[in-house]
Amino acid sequence: MNFQEFKERVFAAGRAAGLGDMEIYVTRSQRLRIRVFEAEVDDYAASLERGIGFRARFGGKVGYAYVEALDEEAVEYLVQGAKANAQIIESSDDVEFYAGSESYPQVLSYNDSLAAVSAEERVSFCLDLEKAAFALDERVAKVPYALMGYGDTEVYIANTLGLEQGFTSNGAFSYISALVRDNGQVKTGSKLHYGSDWSTFCAESLAREAVNEAVSLLGASSVPSGDYRILLRNDVAREILSTFAPVFSAESVQKGLSLLQGKLGQSIANSRVTLIDDPLLKNGAASAPFDGEGVAARTKKVIESGRLVTYLHNLKTAKKDGVQSTGNASRPSFKSPVGISPTNFFIEPGQAAYGDLVKTLDDGLIIISVQGTHSGANPVSGDFSLGAYGYLVKNGSIARPVEQITIAGNFFKLLETVEEIGSDLEFSGPDFGGNVGSPSLIISNLAVAGM
Repeated sequence: MNFQEFKERVFAAGRAAGLGDMEIYVTRSQRLRIRVFEAEVDDYAASLERGIGFRARFGGKVGYAYVEALDEEAVEYLVQGAKANAQIIESSDDVEFYAGSESYPQVLSYNDSLAAVSAEERVSFCLDLEKAAFALDERVAKVPYALMGYGDTEVYIANTLGLEQGFTSNGAFSYISALVRDNGQVKTGSKLHYGSDWSTFCAESLAREAVNEAVSLLGASSVPSGDYRILLRNDVAREILSTFAPVFSAESVQKGLSLLQGKLGQSIANSRVTLIDDPLLKNGAASAPFDGEGVAARTKKVIESGRLVTYLHNLKTAKKDGVQSTGNASRPSFKSPVGISPTNFFIEPGQAAYGDLVKTLDDGLIIISVQGTHSGANPVSGDFSLGAYGYLVKNGSIARPVEQITIAGNFFKLLETVEEIGSDLEFSGPDFGGNVGSPSLIISNLAVAGM
């Protein structure tokens, strides 16, 4: 049976069982991942996951259950499971069911031509990716990863208050890692690309970026410890932003897990910094017309010219603060409870090209990779200490590669010390923390531990 038919049977069975407000949340996700190694397909994995999450009010509490099939047996399981779960819920939080927004935006999140790309074409792309890397430089000794993936997702939500909405989205990614060897030294460069337009996937271009980066790191050494002006390349800047994105969640604020508590309306960053959450971004990896509770999506500035404008809310946190939901309820799958997550979350780009930022840096360090964000960063305090490598810059030009260093600082202080913002905005692609993006950033001062 289809989603609508299943919904009607579940709601009818729920009413017969004495349930109050009810909601179903359905996701169907298809994934394909291809990897080649030494001119052979090393991994080819295709998966399809579909299931239904069910929430229902009973005895003043809201219970949860989920199944992976749309059949008569699943109907009874959901109803009885949610009813039983409601009777053991200890939380006093009031769970709200949403009747629906007045209107919903049109969002471009699905590309038919991307879906039409054949498996053979995707395999051929991976083979070309590896082949291009070896052809670019004789020092390329191995290509550990030459892979790509494709995914599409369908979401459907409906409840007994009249809400009924759905959408589909898709996207693809490619990743290459190239290892070069020269005079006993071994270095690795990599490049990730995510997009919804197959014409933007160029095997030679991606391979070139990975190989050139690996070659540029040959001969790297450390630098003296001290305070340095820092240029965070866009991929590093977005990784740091992604790590600390939870501090903008109203749930974290209300639980005392964010130092942004009580900071609404205050300046928390350099006036150059504007941080945007945009679920309506054309072909954005996290674009959607509504959030995990059915609230219509809208673009909002979280930081505007350095000033904290809003936290990210779902219905529960918005009710606690006496405000409207920002449409950031998150449910990564039918199995997931309702949380909070950004969508397409990014620092607004400036006008300066990357090369101009290098010149502006004058004397300092470019950081092109950090390690240990899961263990070396504390989202509550904002402190971080991360292994890193990159380049030493003197008089506005790259002097040599740098490795075996650690950068340390505080995320909130980093926001305040942004001096320049590049035009090279890039996104990471979707994950449970949203689709995070950033241009390259010049930071006035970070502590560096080296030799």
